[in-house]
Amino acid sequence: MIPASGFFEWTGEKKDRVPHFFSAADGDLLAFAGLYERWRNPETGEEITTCTMIVREANAWTAQYHDRMPCMLMKQDFDAWLDGSGGMELLKQPPRELREWIVSKRVNKAGEGDDDPTTVEPFKDNLF
Repeated sequence: MIPASGFFEWTGEKKDRVPHFFSAADGDLLAFAGLYERWRNPETGEEITTCTMIVREANAWTAQYHDRMPCMLMKQDFDAWLDGSGGMELLKQPPRELREWIVSKRVNKAGEGDDDPTTVEPFKDNLF
């Protein structure tokens, strides 16, 4: 599982994309379904841990912003996901209710505001 306060999607034309932040409507953390793997780099011998977040087709509400969305796990399904007893049915459940707002375009610049919690605050002017 990948815990998160939310996720970003962008709308608009490529040269003038508008970032949106999505979070749980109740303000709680989200739990994205993910997979991880540990492997050894054959050239260096270094142990590497990698992960991926599983995505799905967007529900009707989220589809107005993007055609896919993260698979979100419900609290009652955490154990089944982690111990492997749950399968695809956990990924196909209706997602949690979400809320959305436009945020600063600073999130479009790597390294700028990476640890700044204000990047997820509602942004009215949306200028850099």
